Amino acid sequence: MRTARAARTTSVTTGGDRRPLAAGASRRWGLGVAAVLLLAACGSPAGPPEVRATESVAPAIDAAKAAAPAPVVPATWPLTGVVGEPAARPALAVKVENTAVARPQAGLDQADVVWETIVEFDVSRFVAVFHSQTPDEVGPIRSVRPMDPLIVAPLRGLLAYSGGQPGILEEVVASGVQSLSHDRGVAGMYRVSGRSAPHNVYGSPQTFWEQVDGAHQAAPQEQFDFARSPERASAVVAGAPATTLAFRLSPASSPSWTWDGSAWLRSEGAKPASAANGARLSAVNVVAITAEHPDTPYGAQGGAAVPTYSLVGSGDAVVATGGKTLAARWQKDAPDAPLRLLGADGSSVTLAPGNTWVELVPAGKGSLTIS
Repeated sequence: MRTARAARTTSVTTGGDRRPLAAGASRRWGLGVAAVLLLAACGSPAGPPEVRATESVAPAIDAAKAAAPAPVVPATWPLTGVVGEPAARPALAVKVENTAVARPQAGLDQADVVWETIVEFDVSRFVAVFHSQTPDEVGPIRSVRPMDPLIVAPLRGLLAYSGGQPGILEEVVASGVQSLSHDRGVAGMYRVSGRSAPHNVYGSPQTFWEQVDGAHQAAPQEQFDFARSPERASAVVAGAPATTLAFRLSPASSPSWTWDGSAWLRSEGAKPASAANGARLSAVNVVAITAEHPDTPYGAQGGAAVPTYSLVGSGDAVVATGGKTLAARWQKDAPDAPLRLLGADGSSVTLAPGNTWVELVPAGKGSLTIS
């Protein structure tokens, strides 16, 4: 007699319903559950869920950033941008003659900045500013002029000169610089043999610095903005190639600068310009500043008017660095504010680290030809 075999069933509860499963299905379901349990058991207990890893990485990155040391920015000399520990002394500006009988001058090759100006009778004179180097001697030293306080006031340092008219001397005092005048018997200024007066007054920068008073001992602030390296200077990055800068500052003054592949070399007309020690006068940066050149109430010999420059305001500029030139604007907000160089978009124009010569071009009368 055949006996009917009952089919085995297993039930599973799903969603609250208890439903029977066939034997085969029951076996498959059981194997699936076992596999899931086995995989869960084989997982590493040390491995956190992915969401936990994401939550823990961000704070770790933030902590690493906070712990990272700030980049070290090396100290630089304020008037040249050259890397080094600046000396704890003020800037020293010296009024230097630039006529044919005054050349070659002493100390110009060691100046951080030289400003060339036009005074009465169309004569060129310099304001040589020293800080990073100390020449043994500088000169010939001549008298102060009305534009000098506008140039040196932002330095808040020393101004050495041979004398000047009473009204101009008052402007020097009002500018806030310490005045060192040969006419008042300042130590370190003397006359040399071999040159006739008034072209024979020279001075010792070291002796001048030894006389600094308590109100003028601080090192100068930066007068221009400098790039960290020559190739990052604004004219090098965005300027046009140039080999010669030919200036006509007045009928009596036509200096020029020629790029030799490493520096701008100065000439007086067609003659190479050198210092008294034989060093060729050169510059890393040449800056042309075009400004009004009005007469002042001060008179010179024969009734000639003494001019000055209108340097509070703004105007056209050209910056020459690394064999390239860049058109710019200059801006000076107050007599004691530094003269800034700006691009067309108002951003700062940077110079290459090194010395700078500033040519003050009389508006409407002087010119610059670039070739």
